[in-house]
Amino acid sequence: YAITPRFAITSTPEQLHLAGVLKQEFPDVYVHTHLSEQKSETEKVAQLFPNSKDYLGVYENFGLVSNKSIFAHGIYLNNSEFNRLSQADSTIAFCPTSNLFLGSGLFQLHTAKSQQTPVKVGLGTDVGGGTSFSIFQTMNDAYKISQLQGQNLSSLKAFYLATLGGAKSLSLEQKIGNFDVGKEADLVVLDTRVTPLLKLRNYRNNSDLLTDIIDELFTLIILGDERVVKATYIAGNLVYEPKIYVE
Repeated sequence: YAITPRFAITSTPEQLHLAGVLKQEFPDVYVHTHLSEQKSETEKVAQLFPNSKDYLGVYENFGLVSNKSIFAHGIYLNNSEFNRLSQADSTIAFCPTSNLFLGSGLFQLHTAKSQQTPVKVGLGTDVGGGTSFSIFQTMNDAYKISQLQGQNLSSLKAFYLATLGGAKSLSLEQKIGNFDVGKEADLVVLDTRVTPLLKLRNYRNNSDLLTDIIDELFTLIILGDERVVKATYIAGNLVYEPKIYVE
C-alpha cells in the first residue's frame, strides 16, 4: 500500500498532516508524490508553504520522508535536498520520457548518485506524462538526458537502474533485482538480434559476433523495443511469450 498525495500544491496542510499521521500509524507503507518537477511548481510551493525550508521540507514537516518514500522527478533539487534524501534513504523516480516530453528539465542523475551523498534512484515511465511504458525507451531517454549535461550513462548503469536500482527503490532488493541465490525468479529473457537492425548492429561486418556485453546492452537501449522480449517469468512461472499470454 502507498500514501499518495498528488503533490504539495494540491494538498492542504490538514491533508498532509493526516497523511503523516497515517504514515506514523503504518510505518511500513510507501509514500509516493511529486517533488520539484517544474521550476514554476517549486516557486508555487514556496509561496504556499513559507515556513518550510524548501520543497522537500514540506514533506519533512509532515513526517512523509523515510526509506519507503518515493519522489517522482526531483529535477530542481538543491544540494541540501539531495543530502537529506540520502540521509533518509529515500528514492527519486527518474522519469526521462516525461521530463523531455513536457520540457520539465534535466534530472541531475550524476549528482544524485554522487559518492558523497548517494540517493536511491529508479526509472519511472510516469503513467500520465510519459510517452512510453517501454523500459528500453526509458533508458534511451535517460541516456540522452545525461549526454545533454555532459555526463555519460553507461549501459551497465542504465540496466542497473532498470533492475536492482528499481528493487532498492522499493526496498525489495532482498527479494528481486538480480540473480542472487534465494531471490524470486522474476526475469525477462531478451533476444538481442530479433530485428534486422539489431542483428546488423550486433555483428561486425555481418560476420564476427560482438561478444562485448556492454556494447550489446547499449544496442538494446538505443534500438530495443517490446519485440526483444522473448519471455517473461514471475516467481519462476512463465507468464508471457510473444503472441502467447499465460494466465
